[in-house]
Amino acid sequence: MAVYNRESFLDHVAENLGRPRKTEVAPPEYSVHPQSRVLADATAEELVDVLEKQCDVIHTTFKRTTAEGLAEALRITLEEYGAREVVAAGGPRNESTGLNNCYEILKHDGYNVHIWDEKEGSRNLTLAERAGAGIVCSDLTLAESGTVTLFNDRFNGRSISLLPETFIAVIPKSTLVPRITQAGQLIHAEEQKGNAVSSCVSFVTGPSNSADIEMNLIVGVHGPVKATYILVDDL
Repeated sequence: MAVYNRESFLDHVAENLGRPRKTEVAPPEYSVHPQSRVLADATAEELVDVLEKQCDVIHTTFKRTTAEGLAEALRITLEEYGAREVVAAGGPRNESTGLNNCYEILKHDGYNVHIWDEKEGSRNLTLAERAGAGIVCSDLTLAESGTVTLFNDRFNGRSISLLPETFIAVIPKSTLVPRITQAGQLIHAEEQKGNAVSSCVSFVTGPSNSADIEMNLIVGVHGPVKATYILVDDL
């Protein structure tokens, strides 16, 4: 995205504040890092246990399978939800995770699966509104909070996890990290390397919910009313 008149604008702000421009701001040096110690020594299997327990807290169904069993796990989940209309993220990752093959199996079984396609523009949104389920593949998964991280781009519209009645996240075991601390570090490291980082990163924690001032929790207020995480061991 092009930025216009930035320097003159910042010069004007600094002049009105009566101070010189600060072109670089050094990050603070903290004496302790408690945020980095939580679950820092946890094994991948221990992180799976943490995630599974947290799913109970966030009203999310947790399932575990292998790459070979993923198509069947998806089919059973869609059957449980009574969802025949499905919208799913597209892109290169579907090939590497075998999701393309899963979707072909679902189509053969009579499910109407729409893969997000940037060329179809607003039709993607219309189909997402009508879908009984939205399926995504997690890019990073925060075990402590039970949060799925999505790098939204032209293959993976935000509406997939927002508009359908139910939400299914396929979670490769390799994407598990302890908490948002590590997720932020990984995203920052990619940016520092000059690698393309999504301009929109969504953190999705189970189905939508809200609570009033008396903390009465209501699940499914402004988005998916139910959610399932399917952890895949060998992805």
